[in-house]
Amino acid sequence: MSMSAIYILDVKGKVLISRNYRGDVDFNVIDNFMPLLIEKEEEGYCTPVIHTESCTFSYVKHNNLYIVSTTRKNCNIALVFVFIYRMIKVMETYFKEMEEESIKDNFIVIYELMDELVDFGYPQTTEGKILQEFITQESHALESQQPRIPVAVTNVVSWRSEGIKYKRNEVYLDVEECVNLLTNTKGSVLQNEVIGSMRMKSYLSGMPDLRLGLNDKVVFESSRKTKSKLVELEDVKFHQCVRLSKFENKRQISFIPPDGEFELLSYRISTHFKPLICVEPIINVHPSSRIEYIIKIKTQFKRRSVAKSVEVSIPVPADVDSPKFSTVVGNVKYCPEDNALVWFIKSLPGAKEYLMMAHFNLPSIRAEEADSKPPIQVKFQIPYFTVSGIQVQYLKIIEKSGYEVLPCVRYTTKNGDYQIRIK
Repeated sequence: MSMSAIYILDVKGKVLISRNYRGDVDFNVIDNFMPLLIEKEEEGYCTPVIHTESCTFSYVKHNNLYIVSTTRKNCNIALVFVFIYRMIKVMETYFKEMEEESIKDNFIVIYELMDELVDFGYPQTTEGKILQEFITQESHALESQQPRIPVAVTNVVSWRSEGIKYKRNEVYLDVEECVNLLTNTKGSVLQNEVIGSMRMKSYLSGMPDLRLGLNDKVVFESSRKTKSKLVELEDVKFHQCVRLSKFENKRQISFIPPDGEFELLSYRISTHFKPLICVEPIINVHPSSRIEYIIKIKTQFKRRSVAKSVEVSIPVPADVDSPKFSTVVGNVKYCPEDNALVWFIKSLPGAKEYLMMAHFNLPSIRAEEADSKPPIQVKFQIPYFTVSGIQVQYLKIIEKSGYEVLPCVRYTTKNGDYQIRIK
């Protein structure tokens, strides 16, 4: 893979900053990018790759920016996009948000980063924490001695520096799953999926080697097992520190972790599962008089689990007034600024059902109603629970100094885009 140049453009196509790495493509070819993009959008055929006779544009739109790579040779386009997203992550490590203002305020640092990220069109160091060791945002007086480049830049383990020391060695692993759900007006599931991730906070001295084992209830996409009651993890993505060969052979996740916080792996589950929280609305409208809501909430997970901070947001007409509520659990609030009725439940156990009733007056003369109504939105968190049933069986830490660490593993399931359509 080799890139000719990288450009960062604003939404109008103006070049904010750029770097020409190979010189094999006319540097002004970027002037053609925005007209081509607009043309493709008008045709309704817009792709992240645009081919021309002079070069190939590969781009990602991020916030109010376009990050564009030009290539002349036939390269691995997937790796180009991996690099662009790694570049965005590095910029966010430095500036928290990669947007037009942060680019304009940090030209010097960004030019230094672009020189270290790529050499003659080939990606080099793309780990933000390693780059921060020798490219800083602070000014320094000129010194006769050149700054020492971290060994990690040229080392096999490019994501971790040597000589890291902590008085107290700690490891935290958070397994988090976000549930996306969409049901129709009859309660049938139109879409359900789980987006999962394992995020680790590693504060370990030296160069530790970690080995992590998972339970047998989950099976990875690459495995050909078809046993029942197994949950298949799809689109599995590992951090670059994971030794993939050991995982494929032993199903063991073996790695030397970066220092600090990072995402060890992410995955998706499209296997059909019951909605964790069902909301069944009954809406009775008496024109020019009143509107009544009967909302039943039902949990479909095990009794020993408890959903926390549950919010059920039910849309109501914009012209209702005189709200009255009745419920045996939680509390209800009318939010006129959002045209919504919100039911708050601090703690909701599994395998339970509760009702909430609401009453509003309607004006005698009403505006015409829109054809489509916004869906009910549900928010929740379920600690110590995962939809997939994934569990960490062991997490071993091996380091030559022999220090002992007690890892902390936490599980959480929460809502993603969780919607119930209403009539």
